Amino acid sequence: MRLWHEELISKLPRQQLLGQHREVAALRGNGWGKKHFTVDYVFKYSPYKLYQFHLLVMNEMISRGYRPNDNWFDPNYRGIHCEPYNKLEKIPNTCPIYPEHNDAYLKECVDNLKAKGISIQRNYLR
Repeated sequence: MRLWHEELISKLPRQQLLGQHREVAALRGNGWGKKHFTVDYVFKYSPYKLYQFHLLVMNEMISRGYRPNDNWFDPNYRGIHCEPYNKLEKIPNTCPIYPEHNDAYLKECVDNLKAKGISIQRNYLR
């Protein structure tokens, strides 16, 4: 499980983009708070930040012709097997959404994709 650096979302191939949606949905639901080495940092913040990140993913999906379930656009929604938040407090957007998504993390993500045979030119980033 991994959250790709937000600058990569628009450049991800179909499989990684749709996989990212599934992973974020799982984290928003019953996966919230469950330890996983590569995503533990998200639990230091409000779940609203994960919702903000999910919006980036879903908006990219829409731009490519996919239709994520409208329920996911509700910040309180946590999936069909998880009780919704009562009223998740809205927080301002930050850029990046997660401070851990820095230049070193961007390189780590690009290298991870490269190891999967997916080349994303760094000159298109930042």
